[in-house]
Amino acid sequence: MYHKSSRMSTGQRLMYPILGIASCIAFIYVSFSDLSFGDYHAEQKMDFVRRNGTHLVVDDGKMFYVNGWNSYWLMDQAVDEYSRPRVRAMFQTGSKMGMTVCRAWAFNDGDYNALQISPGRFDERVFRALDYVIAEARRHEIRLLFSLVNNLEAYGGKTQYVKWAWEEGIGLSSSNDSFFYDPSIRQYFKDYVKVILTRKNTITGVEYRNDPTIFGWELINEPRCMTDNSGDTLQDWIVEMSAYVKSIDKNHLLTVGLEGFYGPNSPKKPTVNPGEYFSLLGSDFIRNSEIQNIDFASAHIYPDHWFKNQDFEEELKYVALWTRSHIDDGDRILRKPIMFTEFGYSTLNKDFDPSKRDRFFKTIYDVIYKSAKKQGAGAGSFVWQFWVGGMEKYNDDFGIVPWERPETYKLITQHSCRMARIRGSAELKGNLKELCSQ
Repeated sequence: MYHKSSRMSTGQRLMYPILGIASCIAFIYVSFSDLSFGDYHAEQKMDFVRRNGTHLVVDDGKMFYVNGWNSYWLMDQAVDEYSRPRVRAMFQTGSKMGMTVCRAWAFNDGDYNALQISPGRFDERVFRALDYVIAEARRHEIRLLFSLVNNLEAYGGKTQYVKWAWEEGIGLSSSNDSFFYDPSIRQYFKDYVKVILTRKNTITGVEYRNDPTIFGWELINEPRCMTDNSGDTLQDWIVEMSAYVKSIDKNHLLTVGLEGFYGPNSPKKPTVNPGEYFSLLGSDFIRNSEIQNIDFASAHIYPDHWFKNQDFEEELKYVALWTRSHIDDGDRILRKPIMFTEFGYSTLNKDFDPSKRDRFFKTIYDVIYKSAKKQGAGAGSFVWQFWVGGMEKYNDDFGIVPWERPETYKLITQHSCRMARIRGSAELKGNLKELCSQ
């Protein structure tokens, strides 16, 4: 989807120091009271999140539910001193809202501020920025869902991997989809994954694979392999890469990163997919999610991009159908938790009004809450996307500065409270206790 594929020029990036004042304003918005770096080595108990059937649980056996958000930009903004405060501002806000997990990119391949400069070559300065993101998340008791590569071109993506192989004269094809079947490119990706999982955080001293701050790994953001709409090529890649990740890291949850479309042989193709085209993308929600090493299934919700000129009330009905359908799959077929790792309502909609976006959010939240209350497979959701003041170049038509609209802020925080209450009143601690007593 285009809202995540736009790239920024170097010239645009060099304008960011000018926005330093705006970054400071962000501190005021979130009522910063602690400007020191603090002691990252101070112990804050945090358990790994595990899968138990259709549920997510922490080590004490209690259910774990996600009211999360996307801030894909965290690593990039942590590279430079002038923009790093935005990372802390975002985590502090998420914590104050009772949110539990943030989804972000753990990749930047060959782009500006690249983490991976070329296959197997890393920029330590950017790696330290990722270390900082993890340390800050732990400080604010937020967990992280990290995506490992992009299907889209933004931040390099599979296109960059294919380009590297082609430039070295070892690529089988210039097709972007050769990322999934070229043995050399598969090895590039495995090498990258191993470096990430075994990285020792320079701030906390903990290897990523041993850090419970990390909620889980996502193999690829929104995978599509349109040159093989049978789905076999992508399926083979997921099987191989999921087994490889688990061979290195058995502590963390793993998901594919799917958009949630049903494949050409699925009985739900004509009734739930937004159109025939979406069954021909080389992915299949059921088949891809059934793989043994995949712990939970994911789906995204973007009816604004899937339909043209749909009536808003009809759109809400479809969103409820889409959400219920995937949770039902988790309960009846996959026997795994289901999470909606991206959902957003576009400001480019005709007659856009923030109150419509609130209703869109509430529709999704209500379906998930109903499932969770019945101990179903609905495990959580992640808004696309949150950002802070001074970051307009990172925004798209879905972005929200969460404290700018009180009604939206209240809706999201109320969802945090009711999801927490499912676990019992004893779980209302710290920020949640104060938040949910209001």
